[in-house]
Amino acid sequence: MSVSIEELRSRHPCFALGAKNNSGRIHLPVSPGCNIGCRFCKRDINDTEVRPGVSSSIITPDEALDAIRKATELMPEIQVAGVAGPGDTLATPYALETFRKIKDRFQDIIKCMSTNGLMLAERAGEVIEAGIDSLTVTVNAVDPEILAQINEFIIWQGKRIEGIEAAKILIENQLEGIRRVSAGGVTVKVNTVLIPEINRDHVKEVAKAVSECGATIYNIIPLIPQHKLSHCTEPSCELLYEVRKEAEEYIKVFRHCSRCRADAVGLPGGKDISKQIYLREIKAENTFSHG
Repeated sequence: MSVSIEELRSRHPCFALGAKNNSGRIHLPVSPGCNIGCRFCKRDINDTEVRPGVSSSIITPDEALDAIRKATELMPEIQVAGVAGPGDTLATPYALETFRKIKDRFQDIIKCMSTNGLMLAERAGEVIEAGIDSLTVTVNAVDPEILAQINEFIIWQGKRIEGIEAAKILIENQLEGIRRVSAGGVTVKVNTVLIPEINRDHVKEVAKAVSECGATIYNIIPLIPQHKLSHCTEPSCELLYEVRKEAEEYIKVFRHCSRCRADAVGLPGGKDISKQIYLREIKAENTFSHG
């Protein structure tokens, strides 16, 4: 059974509304591939950038178990094991395999996963069965015309689909997936990347829609101008504040996101011990979803 929202707020750094709770997390970079093409996504394998979609290596599910053991020995504050990439967690089988192993070996650790949601409706039962306690779904728009400006394509049932058609499929699967996993007892957090030129006036509609589907908490992430949206601007602190206030009409808003790497280990915004845990480098195919 998934842990309660009260326990998540006391032990999971992404659910500590207000002040941080000083709990740590380990991100396990077991998901190499992706199934959508976000125009802001630039996945990479390196040791320098601090942002989503970056990892120094890709590891196997068994190596993930070793990483958890080492990390919790070095830093007992680590309460959460998460998979946030560097690709999408449901595009390949490795994330759910990892969580099934964690459920057997580390019963006390909170299990957290991020996804773009394309496969979520189809695989909701597997997510619940794997014992995921909290699931983050990145939903950047619930209007297909807006989403088509953000997401270039999806890979769906073996085909590449683009534009409005792709956006409709992605939105439908995201919202239905949120309904199914939340009904199954999984706490759902939704991320939205705030792109001033594209979805600034639409975020409150996203907040309303995902709240009605069962999401519990909402995280608005400022765009990092890069890749095919390098011409767009990064939201100012004032704009971010305004949009968060609008979203709060419908859902609780998380305000201290650190935009963590896919292999971050330690306290968000504080001590990071990832280099002590992930010692080897493996080059991966250059595809990435902003989990």
